Amino acid sequence: MKKRCIAVLLALAMTGTLFGCGSSNTQKSDTTKKTERSDKESVIVTMPTSSEPEAGFDPAYGWGAGEHVHEPLIQSTLTTTTKDLKIGKDLATDYSVSEDGLVWTVKIREDVKFTDGEKLTASDVAFTYNNCVKNSTVNDFTMLKEAVAVDDTTVEFHMNKPFSIWPYTMAIVGIVPEHAYDENYGQHPIGSGRYILKQWDKGQQVIFEANPDYYGEKAKIKKVTVLFMDEDAALAAAMAGEVDVAHTAASLADEKIDGYGLLSVTSVDNRGINLPTVKASEKDGKTVGNDVTSDVAIRRAMNIGIDREEMIKNVLNGHGTAAYSVCDKMPWYNEESEVTYDQKSAKALLEEAGWKEGKDGIREKDGVRAEFTVMFNPDDSVRQALAEDFANQCKELGIEVKTEGAGWDVAYDKALSQPLVWGWGAHTPMELYNIYHTGTDSDSAEYSPYANETVDHYMDEALQADTLEDSYDLWKKAQWDGTTGVTQDGDIPWIWFCNVDHLYYVRDGLKVAEQKIHPHGHGWSIVNNVDQWEWSK
Repeated sequence: MKKRCIAVLLALAMTGTLFGCGSSNTQKSDTTKKTERSDKESVIVTMPTSSEPEAGFDPAYGWGAGEHVHEPLIQSTLTTTTKDLKIGKDLATDYSVSEDGLVWTVKIREDVKFTDGEKLTASDVAFTYNNCVKNSTVNDFTMLKEAVAVDDTTVEFHMNKPFSIWPYTMAIVGIVPEHAYDENYGQHPIGSGRYILKQWDKGQQVIFEANPDYYGEKAKIKKVTVLFMDEDAALAAAMAGEVDVAHTAASLADEKIDGYGLLSVTSVDNRGINLPTVKASEKDGKTVGNDVTSDVAIRRAMNIGIDREEMIKNVLNGHGTAAYSVCDKMPWYNEESEVTYDQKSAKALLEEAGWKEGKDGIREKDGVRAEFTVMFNPDDSVRQALAEDFANQCKELGIEVKTEGAGWDVAYDKALSQPLVWGWGAHTPMELYNIYHTGTDSDSAEYSPYANETVDHYMDEALQADTLEDSYDLWKKAQWDGTTGVTQDGDIPWIWFCNVDHLYYVRDGLKVAEQKIHPHGHGWSIVNNVDQWEWSK
């Protein structure tokens, strides 16, 4: 109770309202919750502290892109992703790609101005992307050679290599003004998007106000206040009636709050583990590979021998969906990735592969004991619980899994040789490429490490496809083509557990617009369409 009281104080201090936790305050809280929201044009939303952009609101340094992909709000983008994860248009009125896939030509609107009154032109678009090529710290722009403004409304993207999924990149890069960009831009951003950043109290909150000169549909919500706080504080703020939307975790979602309902948003925010596919060896002073997980029979047995629904029930309190790949529910997802829980068949796989039970019930093969360690970030209770649940289920198969909390400073190196509970999921097929392609520029591929020439070929062909839509089938074949792939009957270098539903307490009377499937990161995605939320009259 003391912890909850402190959380209330912290949460309310951020909103400028501060009172104690005595009985008289309970009466005030009840009154707040029962009174209708008088301001029908504003909302107060909580987000995790990790959602605050450390480098500010600059697309080159992570705003709108990076690990937690979302719409940048302050800036416009060339394209958007639709509710079914196809491509829509924002600044772009048309786009096309050359036959060799090396030049994308984009036509943009003529009626767009930055909030300082200057017109947005193709020169600003080219500047933005060239700046990202030189300076981006979070997104891969190695496929882009340069962007060139042909005239005020035409920009060309000259690629180093074909990249059919370029429209997905164009959906997350906010356009900045060339004339008003410097090293301080992220602290005081100027854009042409739906909102203007009016105030940023670092470590506490940001306040957005609707852009009165926005070229698109007018915002129904004129003011958006985002408070950065942990889940306990967010829950306390909702219980005190001080916020309109509060993010929460599955472990807290059973709380009943007067005046609020629970909103559950489907996600591709998945949790899974890497499984090193090569035997242990030393490389550059680090251990790479694992003598147990390098056996494909072990990997396949665990994939069908774990009950994902049990994990969702016991760890997520039912707030999640089973995960079988890094791209569940996406247009490029191959449903052949799905497996049926079958503990009996899992044990048979191990027996056939020569993994025999010892006296203690743990299997051995050629003198190697079926045991390894799974790591988790100690600050993430869900990942820890998933690791423990996985370990318990594996023991029933005759595999001993130990668990270990490991901070990111050591986990990345250790994951080269032992599994780690990861979080992935994005609105782009590059997630598949980065995890599974041999010799990828992404560090993610190191954690198998995995090599399959056929899988590589499908993904390379997908990037060279004539159209984005043509690439989807090739991405699916990389997952499984009937003979090989990264799924159960293939090489299975990763096992996926679940997709975590994103949960929010929402004040009665507020209609949150329909959400797209959320990617990894329980933060900015909820406000992608905040301009179209509305209060009941």
